[in-house]
Amino acid sequence: MRLQGKRIAILAENMYEDLELWYPLLRFREEGAEVVVVGSGAAKVHTSKHGYPVAVDQAVKEVRADQFDALIIPGGYAPDLMRRHPAMVKLVREAAAQGKIVAAICHAGWMLASAEVIQGRTVTGFFAIKDDLVHAGANYVDTQVAVDGNLITSRQPDDLPAFCRAIISGLGG
Repeated sequence: MRLQGKRIAILAENMYEDLELWYPLLRFREEGAEVVVVGSGAAKVHTSKHGYPVAVDQAVKEVRADQFDALIIPGGYAPDLMRRHPAMVKLVREAAAQGKIVAAICHAGWMLASAEVIQGRTVTGFFAIKDDLVHAGANYVDTQVAVDGNLITSRQPDDLPAFCRAIISGLGG
């Protein structure tokens, strides 16, 4: 129960990568954190790339960054849909500015680029979005997990154990 008393938001939209949402959600609940699924407001349930549903606990317009200790952005194609909602981009930007843990895996770097929080930061992500991250001003590294202050990034589902360990460590667990 290393995360007892911590509150974590996981962003959701359609076409999320199944493991990148569910693995952290269950792992952090297992550690005692309150994990809240925050949706774009487009639906009460979002469906993964493989058809697995996740129920939304709260819409993004109902939450503020200061209500959470960490914000997790799963990959898949969901980040491209998420960044079309200004309130989701604003939440990421504000969480980063407040020094909250902002963790992004796989294609979730798109959200970090849209929130303009990676200029001069060291990040990783799925190799196909390397150019997007570099053009947004990031220093891209090809590693399981990159930690740059409050920003934690990983490349793909295989990196989830290292990604989750880094988040737990960042939250003091």
